[in-house]
Amino acid sequence: MLKAVLFDMDGVIVDTEPLHYKAYHNMFKDVNIEVPDALYQSFTGQSTLNTCKQLVTRFKLPLAPTTLVDIKRDHFKYLFEHDEELSLIDGVLECIQEYYNKGLTLVLASSASMPNIDRIFERFNLNQYFIAKLSGADLKASKPHPEIFINAAKASGFKPYECLVIEDSTNGITAAKAANIYCVGYKSKHSKNQDYNKADIVISSFDEIKFKDAKKLLTKQITSYNT
Repeated sequence: MLKAVLFDMDGVIVDTEPLHYKAYHNMFKDVNIEVPDALYQSFTGQSTLNTCKQLVTRFKLPLAPTTLVDIKRDHFKYLFEHDEELSLIDGVLECIQEYYNKGLTLVLASSASMPNIDRIFERFNLNQYFIAKLSGADLKASKPHPEIFINAAKASGFKPYECLVIEDSTNGITAAKAANIYCVGYKSKHSKNQDYNKADIVISSFDEIKFKDAKKLLTKQITSYNT
């Protein structure tokens, strides 16, 4: 039976991808590197630190990855405070509220830093619905490593087979499945060139995964495991 839903944040709850894109590309200009779109898209779902480690190695930058992180986060903070287009994904608030009102336990499992998570949750008043918020930036391994979802399931108080993950990136979906958790792939218009093949189901609207639908999907999955 479905007991908990583990949400990614960027691209699933809030439309931050355009802000991250601007912040990253402003940072690229600051350190004088040109990052191809395909390479940038491969970073989707990973922590900022892990992304910056790869950039330092690939472009042989004479800078510490943490320096790039600081530059990028300064740009993001400015954009967060001044970009009026920042908004929740269509239908996600209603989905969160329905899950909460039906008694499901909600946990956030995001690669974003905790300061950014807190900014989003405070701005959109989401703390009331979630029992825990986990940041991949605080972990040793970033998505696609399953650590964050293993920890999120533990934080929920339920077994992995009683949980459901909602993710929008290749790395996030890979992490969820490596943690042996049912994964709904949310096909976001801002998460380009992501691979949804490993997801158990792919949706393009939160209307497709209302409480009764999510419960039915997981019940069917558990039944298939036991037969």
